[in-house]
Amino acid sequence: MTSVPKLTDHTGYWMRMVSNAVSQEFARKVSGEDVTVAEWSFMRSLYDSEPTPPSVLAKKMAMTKGAISKLAERLMAKGLVEKTESQEDRRAHNLSLTTEGRAKIPVLASLADQNDADFFGVLTKEEHETLDRIMRVLAEKRDLKATPVD
Repeated sequence: MTSVPKLTDHTGYWMRMVSNAVSQEFARKVSGEDVTVAEWSFMRSLYDSEPTPPSVLAKKMAMTKGAISKLAERLMAKGLVEKTESQEDRRAHNLSLTTEGRAKIPVLASLADQNDADFFGVLTKEEHETLDRIMRVLAEKRDLKATPVD
């Protein structure tokens, strides 16, 4: 009979456990601001940008144009994102944050900071820096570029 490793013998098990806990708590926090984690990621991607075509945003976030369109529609309905006609091509349009959407970014960023502090505050500074470094190395070596939205 071959030996079968336990779930807890896998690094991925522990990463998923931690990731789920961090993500679920952050989702709870941002829901108080009437946005989802995906909407926050979308809005944050627009924050430092000029009005952006959906196709450019899709590439930047490594998402499909369909997913970007759905997020844009939800955020436009909430008054946080607006669609404007492109100056270069009247058939195209750009997405940008509304004044209300732009004002919400620092609030949501503060919630993200608080979530990190709440969860990772149990680590020493050195442990936290090591964890960050390892996660970045893994993402780079595995060529992971998609913005995590779930």
